[in-house]
Amino acid sequence: MLGSDLILRDSTPADLPAITRIYGHWVLHGLASFELEPPDEAEMARRREAVLAGGYPHIVATDKSGAVLGYAYASAYRTRPAYRFTVEDSIYVAPDAGRRGIGQALLPLLIARCEAAGFRLMIAVIGDSGNAGSIGLHARCGFARVGTLPAIGWKHDQWVDSVLMSRPLGDGAAAPPPAGR
Repeated sequence: MLGSDLILRDSTPADLPAITRIYGHWVLHGLASFELEPPDEAEMARRREAVLAGGYPHIVATDKSGAVLGYAYASAYRTRPAYRFTVEDSIYVAPDAGRRGIGQALLPLLIARCEAAGFRLMIAVIGDSGNAGSIGLHARCGFARVGTLPAIGWKHDQWVDSVLMSRPLGDGAAAPPPAGR
């Protein structure tokens, strides 16, 4: 665990090379993302800008030297208007920084930022039902498993499941959403 050595902050354009490398590694070597080819830095910049333009948080975890160890963001779960109070989270940790508590630091901050913005439900769409790390992280942060989409993707010469988990934010469904969104 990194403890006080970990710095959590909003991402900046200067973080994009590291974010692109982290994500690219998992596209090529993991099952969390269903992309087959890693996007380039320009595409990752476009995606980050879309997240920020939508009013969603995009954060990084760095060490004291400023090296990006992981990143997380929320985005629209679906684009139709009735879904506007629901977000989907994404978290990626550098391959050499796993099992050090980075995801456990990023996800609670992401949840808090989404609650402060008035969102009411966070969805995790986890690639690979064998992804015990991500499933466990989400469970520790209050997510409940709500389903599995079996063999929904084909990657690395195998069928891959998606695990769906959800977590209420703020008042959840106990009260109407805030006006104006």
